[in-house]
This record gives sequence, structure tokens and C-alpha cells, in this order.
Amino acid sequence: MLVPMSSAYDYFLNLQTQIVAALEQADGTPFQTDRWEREEGGGGISRLIEGGPLFERAGVLLSHVRGKMLPPSASAHRPELAGRSWEAIGVSMVLHPRNPYVPTVHMNVRVFVAHAPKDETAGDVFWFGGGLDLTPYYPFEEDARHFHQTCHDALAAFGPNKYPAYKKWCDDYFYLRHRDENRGIGGIFFDDLNEGGFEQSFALVQSVGNCFLDAYMPIVEKRHKTPYGTRERDFQAYRRGRYVEFNLVFDRGTLFGLQSGGRTESILLSMPPTATWRYNWTPEKGTPEAELAAFLKPRQWL
Repeated sequence: MLVPMSSAYDYFLNLQTQIVAALEQADGTPFQTDRWEREEGGGGISRLIEGGPLFERAGVLLSHVRGKMLPPSASAHRPELAGRSWEAIGVSMVLHPRNPYVPTVHMNVRVFVAHAPKDETAGDVFWFGGGLDLTPYYPFEEDARHFHQTCHDALAAFGPNKYPAYKKWCDDYFYLRHRDENRGIGGIFFDDLNEGGFEQSFALVQSVGNCFLDAYMPIVEKRHKTPYGTRERDFQAYRRGRYVEFNLVFDRGTLFGLQSGGRTESILLSMPPTATWRYNWTPEKGTPEAELAAFLKPRQWL
């Protein structure tokens, strides 16, 4: 089977355009556009805001890249595909709001193809992956329930087992083992999806991508005018340090991008513009900051 990558590209480009338009309206700042090419093959379009009134940093990235040989991070779980040429298309985004009461959010949807060698009769091997997850700095249960309900609804048409399985996958994936804590309150995450063939898998990925604005923007609207001061900004910077730790130590997308010769500026656009680390520090008991630790523990939100 030859995977129809042109239709996938059209969808991902349109998704980037729709999300950027909504974020520009919310922030009041036009996104910069940075088109780039990759020496080994392909390129992408990075759309970003730096220093906006609502988003201190926002990156919505479209990539369509190719390579002659799968990097180790992609073939480690599929050794039979080692040595194949590959192609990947996806949209990846991280939004770091200025107001600490608005959570950071991440979303990624992608398709990956390992092309059949020319001297073999085997077809292309494809898989989809992605998901979205929320990283609050201050706990609001109604926000977490809304986010998870939207994720649930996006997967409902694909079977009752999808949301529970993908929620657990997300909880397990966005976990900092060296800290024994989760990065945020989760959402959904999946990888290696090819169940039911290309069209069915692609339909699920489109439903996930299309739910992002419904999942996140009502939370932004509710929280972005909440007053804050130095205390909240300091705690936000401290918790952003955890975000950096996860992305640099555990995140498969970051590792794949760097190992495959990806564009470093775009890969690391997911990092917050500022972050801090404190030695052996924990919030004082009874404070809103201290409540976050229990809030981040995986639970059934619905």
C-alpha cells in the first residue's frame, strides 16, 4: 500500500491555519511566519508569537520532513524497519500563557511512514500518533473536567475503549520519573495507530486535532483576566522548570527531531521563555501552590 500523504498534508496545513487564526484573535498579535527547509529533505512552517499580551510564547508548527534512514528513536520499537527511508507530517504546538492562572497546553498530531524498499514487495508501513495535554499552575477542577470531557467526546465515535486507554497512556507518558510526579493533569496520548487502516486512523487523528480549540480556549477565556502578582509569576517559572525537564529528558518528539537532524529552533520552541529551579524547595503547606501536587496525581476526571 502507498500511503496518501498529500491528503494528510492538506489537513495538517489547514489545521495549523485554523488554530493560528483563533489564537491571533485571542491575543491580538499577528503570528510570525518562518518557513524553513531541511537539507536531507522536506521542511516546514513555524508560526509563533513571542511576548504577546496573552501568550508569552506560542508556537504552532507544521512539518513535512523526509529522511533516507530511520533514526534510532523511531526504529527502536520496530527493528524490522531499520534502514528504511521515511516521511513524517504533523502539527505540533505548545502555548505558554503570560497569566499563571491560564494553563500551558500542548497538542501534537502526526503521521509517520516507513517507505517500502524498492527491491521488496512489502508496502509502506504507517502509523499515526498524537494527543493533547494540559499543564496548570493553579488547580481548577472545572477546567480539568472540561478539558477531559472534550477529549472524551472527540474519541467517542471510535469506540468506548479509546478515551480510557489514551487517557492512561497520557498519564503514563507525561510522567517525570526522577521527580515521581506528573507534568500536568493529562489529556489523551496515543502512538503507533494503524488499526482499521489508513482512513479510519486518519479520521481519529482529525477528530483529535479538531477538538483542540474547544478543549482549551474556553479555559483561556475564563482565566486570562484573573489578577496575579510576583508570587504567582515566580511559581509559574518554577513549575515551567518541570516542563523543560520533561521535554529534554523524556519527550520522544524532541529526541526524534534532534536525532533526525531537525531544525533545532523549531524543536526547542516548545520551551518556555523563562523558567527557574530552586534547590530543595517545596511550597508552604496550606497555600494554593501546595495544592497543585495533589491535583496533578492521575485521577478519573469524568
